[in-house]
Amino acid sequence: MTQSYWLDRWERNETGFHQDTYNPYLIEYWPTLRLAAGSRVFVPLCGKTRDMIWLRDQGHAVLGVELSALAVQNFYRENALAPKQAQYSGKQFNHFSDGNIDILHGDFFDLNKNDLTSIQAVYDRASLVALPPDLRRRYAAHMFDILPPATQILLVGFDYPQIEMQGPPYAVPHEEVIALYLPNADVRLLTQIDVLADNPRFQQRGLTRLVESVYLLTLHHPEKS
Repeated sequence: MTQSYWLDRWERNETGFHQDTYNPYLIEYWPTLRLAAGSRVFVPLCGKTRDMIWLRDQGHAVLGVELSALAVQNFYRENALAPKQAQYSGKQFNHFSDGNIDILHGDFFDLNKNDLTSIQAVYDRASLVALPPDLRRRYAAHMFDILPPATQILLVGFDYPQIEMQGPPYAVPHEEVIALYLPNADVRLLTQIDVLADNPRFQQRGLTRLVESVYLLTLHHPEKS
């Protein structure tokens, strides 16, 4: 999967993954993290998700990273925000900022530890499931490399018989989540629900099962890894 694939989807407005409303799992399970007001939250592959608005309204500083310049522009425009392009030491990123929402326009895999030193939590609704297996392994490994110890991750993903539909979004079974994260994090399954009946577009694509799962992951301290 190339960068041009996602850039082309934004250009063609093929963004069925985007939700116009706040994600209900975010609202229900975010308090489980027990973060203090002012905590900084990282949203990888953020697109133009309005969940960043919700996180900001809970008192958090939000940092997103997004490959598509169009997605970044649409996020600020659709939410009546007027970002300034701020100075940023990483030459591979354009840094946009409005209030407590900052977005780095560039490649997630170009991030390093210095970019995320103040992050205390991560919200991942559709990042992991957007990637094929080889990139999922690289994605998780890169997260471990760049996030501070003890960072919490609220992960929302789903599983279905992969043979029934070509991703993205891809099926990520529970066993794979364990394999990807357990060596470097505590993994807690918060809920798991079959939501196929509520998703006619996936029924039309031939799925017989669609299970959404919500996890709370807590990165280990180095001495525990």
